[in-house]
Amino acid sequence: MTTHAVVLQNVRAVYGSGPRQVTALDGVSVGFQQGTFTAVMGPSGSGKSTLLHCAAGLDRPAEGSVTIDGTAVGNLGEDALTRLRRDRVGFVFQAFNLVSALTAQQNVELPLRLAGRRPEPADTVAALHAVGLADRARHRPSELSGGEQQRVALARALISRPAVVFADEPTGALDSTTSRHVLTLLRELVGKHRQTVVMVTHDPVAAAYADWVLFLADGRIVDDLTGVTAESIAARTALLESAC
Repeated sequence: MTTHAVVLQNVRAVYGSGPRQVTALDGVSVGFQQGTFTAVMGPSGSGKSTLLHCAAGLDRPAEGSVTIDGTAVGNLGEDALTRLRRDRVGFVFQAFNLVSALTAQQNVELPLRLAGRRPEPADTVAALHAVGLADRARHRPSELSGGEQQRVALARALISRPAVVFADEPTGALDSTTSRHVLTLLRELVGKHRQTVVMVTHDPVAAAYADWVLFLADGRIVDDLTGVTAESIAARTALLESAC
């Protein structure tokens, strides 16, 4: 039986009201299987980021349901939803969002400390080791390259062993060589550790690292591809953009 880390059913997301109302997601149903890497693509305004925010429990949809690691998000109050996101969801963004005064180790441990939990040293070491930075634990962000800072951000996302990691343009601020290193790391986390990753990206090269590429347009899923190259992804993206 296939197990999903996240499931969306008939999700509709709306912003604004009256004549300025915008439907960002229009009845989207999709499931993200455990231990897979999914890339979400589409033209500007297609609903990519809204899909990620709803799937991660950051935004509540106007209609439909979201289930994270078997828990229905719509049934939760704000405190319970905050705990679910903290314990079962990891986030990696284009901005690294590291605290400059803290070491890499302290940045990784920060979410647990903010939640009132004492980090286990072995867990911190394991998270940094998973991203290849065990020897940089005492370095502050200013002493790390951009790619190393993003890897610290990824270790921070993994410290609570989340059911799913959501990445929003995680390589957008990196050069091509460093981007490849980060994407290879994400690929290895899925392949070796059965981590679930959902990544929003505009880059066909980044999307080609995924198992599954999901295309959105006008708030709807319009296509999906598996086992494809950056060139075929770029061609499909160009068709979508020309139709908008």
